Amino acid sequence: MKPKVLIVDDDEAIRTQMKWALSQDYEVHFAENRRGALEAFEADPPAVTLLDLGLPPRPNECDEGLAVLSDLLAVDSTAKIIIISGQGEKRNAIEAVGAGAYDFLCKPVEMEELRLLLQRCIHVVELEKEYRELQQRQLSDVFEDMLGTSPQMQAVFAFIRKVAGTNAPVLLLGESGTGKEMAAAAIHRRSARKDGPFVAINCNAIPENLLESELFGHEKGAFTGAHIQRKGMMETASGGTLFLDEIGELPPAIQVKLLRFLQEQRFQRVGGRQEIQIDTRLVAATNADLKQLIENGKFREDLYFRLAVVTIRLLPLRERGEDIVFLAREFLQRYATQSGRTKLVFAPDALRAMPRYSWPGNVRELQNRVKRGVIMASGSRVTAKDLELDQDVVSSSATTLRQAREHVEREMIEQALKRNSGKITSAAADLGISRPTLYELMEKLGIAKERANTNIE
Repeated sequence: MKPKVLIVDDDEAIRTQMKWALSQDYEVHFAENRRGALEAFEADPPAVTLLDLGLPPRPNECDEGLAVLSDLLAVDSTAKIIIISGQGEKRNAIEAVGAGAYDFLCKPVEMEELRLLLQRCIHVVELEKEYRELQQRQLSDVFEDMLGTSPQMQAVFAFIRKVAGTNAPVLLLGESGTGKEMAAAAIHRRSARKDGPFVAINCNAIPENLLESELFGHEKGAFTGAHIQRKGMMETASGGTLFLDEIGELPPAIQVKLLRFLQEQRFQRVGGRQEIQIDTRLVAATNADLKQLIENGKFREDLYFRLAVVTIRLLPLRERGEDIVFLAREFLQRYATQSGRTKLVFAPDALRAMPRYSWPGNVRELQNRVKRGVIMASGSRVTAKDLELDQDVVSSSATTLRQAREHVEREMIEQALKRNSGKITSAAADLGISRPTLYELMEKLGIAKERANTNIE
């Protein structure tokens, strides 16, 4: 198949010229304005986009072309976009390259130069695609459902690889929803115990009077209702891995019994006298501060040191940088495919909102919001509103400095627009910034463009 090239230009003569020059080697598509460019880009992403900076409704200025560049890169930060500009716009073209464009050409375009630039660009696209596929295969092969390309998560994966081959107890620390059970399962799958059972139990989900029996089993007649002998989770996991989630919720009596097991690999069933020896690896997890619980006398210090032979801290999603959008796109692809809506993509406002939100529910919350977005999306794009990440729900836990800065920026822009009767150019000059910067700030802060009377200019 021929590589697809999208040409965004409102000049019909230039579009015809480029189609004649390129159609033999490329599948050429066109758009004449910002909306058409975004729709064409999202419907069937091109290998390369040729973008004219001067687009309607202001073809003699560059702000609309720069806005298109920003929109396309918000949809795909790796998109290859070549700027086509007039000689007088060269400074803006260089600015566009700084903002993420691949390269630029000045009008009138030399077709041979354009062909060479396209060939080089397509080659880079193919190399990047091969690299991403290889990287994804490696991630999937090593950690299955554990996803993450950020340096922070790569460090976690490297740590898991090191400890998986040992029999040492592992303590996983992290907020709710950070993937502690997935990490425990990954440790099990990468260990010599992978053919044995992986048994998970949430210590906070079982009533205290039943928890000891669930963990260690009981003998017949040990208590009312114990009509038969029953193995506990500890024995069920023999030859494999037992994952104890919310370990900080263990009652003191069970902490003592678990400590003895870690010391001697022996225990007794409830109501039993016979020592049972098993070969079970223990992986524990908590979102509580165990050291604080120790200080408060609620958790045994000796048990803590037995559990924390190896400690792995799983970072909250808000500290994982680029992983937020990476994971969101993975979940979108998964849920959109399940719903038969394979062409769904995130709208630019959603891609901007996600990194600004604090994600108190971490990866689990991200999954649920993306799933909701797939259901609520009315067109081909999942918006910030579909994810419930519009301005009304942006995290209240954002830093005070950020909140204050955004509040001041919003107030100053709205006042400048009011003073200048909605004229963008005048308001930008009043604020001491460029028109494109003002547009970008208005979009980031959710200031409706209807407040700006662009028809006056």
